[in-house]
Amino acid sequence: MIKGLVQQENITILNIYAPNTGAPKFMKKLLKDLRNEIDSNTIIVTNFNTPLSALSSRRKVNRETMDLNYTLEQMNLTDLYRIFHPTTAEYAFCSTVHETFSKTDHRIGHKMSLHKFKKIEIISSTLSDHSRIRLNINSKSNLQNDANT
Repeated sequence: MIKGLVQQENITILNIYAPNTGAPKFMKKLLKDLRNEIDSNTIIVTNFNTPLSALSSRRKVNRETMDLNYTLEQMNLTDLYRIFHPTTAEYAFCSTVHETFSKTDHRIGHKMSLHKFKKIEIISSTLSDHSRIRLNINSKSNLQNDANT
């Protein structure tokens, strides 16, 4: 967990890598344990090792993942990629061994902070089985300019 200032605004970046097995239960417990640390200035950069929606994988969302989604909802957290791309089936992870594509990497933010984010995109990588996900944050000056127009 990193806490600091970006463009004179408080920010907390929480980086989490979930285990390959039992990831939804692990993430649900960890989010509940960190509940007092997570606020509207928090961005969670994570590999849940599980897709959060059917659009993020070619398989159905299981019960544990539905429980994790419910926990995110209760904490007013959301998958920022899905906010900007609600119907796009784009993948950030490719396993050639298992012949699967999914989006297990997520950028999670508080619903009260959606105005702080400008853009999010998946950037392909030839050197890794995980693509990069770039999240652009609005600067305070951009937010003020938008409010004045």
